[in-house]
Amino acid sequence: MLNYFLKRLLGLIPTLLIVAVLVFLFVHLLPGDPARLVAGPEADEAVVQLVRQDLGLDKPLPQQFAHFFVNILRGDFGISMVSKRPVSAEIASRFMPTFWLTLTSMVWAVVFGMMIGMVSAVWRNRWPDRLGMTLAISGISFPAFALGMLLMQVFSVNLGWLPTVGADTWQHYILPSVTLGAAVAAVMARFTRASFVEVMQEDYMRTARAKGVRESLVVAKHGLRNAMIPVVTMMGLQFGFLLGGSIVVEKVFNWPGLGRLLVDSVEMRDYPVIQAEVLLFSLEFILINLLVDMLYAAINPSISYQ
Repeated sequence: MLNYFLKRLLGLIPTLLIVAVLVFLFVHLLPGDPARLVAGPEADEAVVQLVRQDLGLDKPLPQQFAHFFVNILRGDFGISMVSKRPVSAEIASRFMPTFWLTLTSMVWAVVFGMMIGMVSAVWRNRWPDRLGMTLAISGISFPAFALGMLLMQVFSVNLGWLPTVGADTWQHYILPSVTLGAAVAAVMARFTRASFVEVMQEDYMRTARAKGVRESLVVAKHGLRNAMIPVVTMMGLQFGFLLGGSIVVEKVFNWPGLGRLLVDSVEMRDYPVIQAEVLLFSLEFILINLLVDMLYAAINPSISYQ
């Protein structure tokens, strides 16, 4: 297990290197001149050229990448072109709101999604199953931005129960987390149902019932652990989806997180912030999948890694 873990960690290096190259090229292919945006619309060409030199954009592209890569190895992601603050400070100030929003969304989505999936599997082809799958399809089909605006209109504007923007109190997390986690809960419900339906037909489940074990105990003790392996895989993928989906939700709710920072940085062509954020999202997604692999052995001890 330890050797496998270390090999996977070493495998992060070439993956992140490829991501760094692709992100650097993509960012520099974006239309628009960052120097012009930073200098302002009233600046003349001489001022724009000075800004370009100050930002290092006048150097050849390979030289810019070499400078970028060396700084990454040192843990220096540069200075934001817009705020003139270190990129690491910009990201650090926005990280926790995004982290708590993503975690809150994931927790409720997994709990409700798995409950709906288990109930649908146990009462297969009956009204609980049809109701649960109807809710799941609705959650998948409804766009996140539309759901967010609908929730704001109903619970904030019309009823006045919840705040619309900000991240100061726990009430601020309710609408964004529901919006962000709705699609994940729907996917988890459908995936859990499919996994449980397959497990419920296994011989060891029939044997447990034949021995007179209560149905609730059969489902919880024998069914849950065996059905969890594919569900955990989907859980890891959906957590990565939440990190990306938070961009849209944070923009809708004006959330002071990484997603909104990324959108603002793209609009202003803030190269250092864009590059650092995409690398951070990539690293998080890779580490989440590594954690999922580690959880396999905890859920099912028969799984071993060589």
